[in-house]
Amino acid sequence: MDAVRGPNSYCASAGIQVDARPEVILTRLVETYQTALLHICYMILRDESLAEDAVQETFLKAYKAIDTFRGESSEKTWLFRIGVNVCRDMMRTRWFRYLDRRVTPETLLIPAPDMDDDHEELAQAILKLRATDKEIILLYYYQDMNIREIAQTLGLAPSSVSNRLKKAREHLRVLLERGEYHG
Repeated sequence: MDAVRGPNSYCASAGIQVDARPEVILTRLVETYQTALLHICYMILRDESLAEDAVQETFLKAYKAIDTFRGESSEKTWLFRIGVNVCRDMMRTRWFRYLDRRVTPETLLIPAPDMDDDHEELAQAILKLRATDKEIILLYYYQDMNIREIAQTLGLAPSSVSNRLKKAREHLRVLLERGEYHG
């Protein structure tokens, strides 16, 4: 639904001030979502500096597109869709294949400092998933997005997200049962 423009218009479905200065909106988006977006980008790209670059690129693209945001999804969904697409674009580049993206438990951003062995195994197993499975798992479990929000974020039908989530859970279960998450 398009927001009605006018002085101090407010897009209730998106939760943003439509006519607010883009700099103010961007600042709020960064303060609200930077850490979560960095976690997702890091888990997808498996490289801290690339994840930081992806987050910067995400916010730059969001800033450029703020005035086109129509509120058809939540701002979180909109921003994470940009972020996931930035990560996908980075992974498509030729040089990405040659990067050393080995991740150690000490460098993971998601687990807490008091991470026990089970959490470490889970984080390592998630890193071993295919990119599409990893995206679904991270958005569902780590970002608490529902099926509809994930569908909007990834540009998929809700039924596709549901099917992918089921398959991703199964792949994760198999990795954990076999202990194939190290290396």
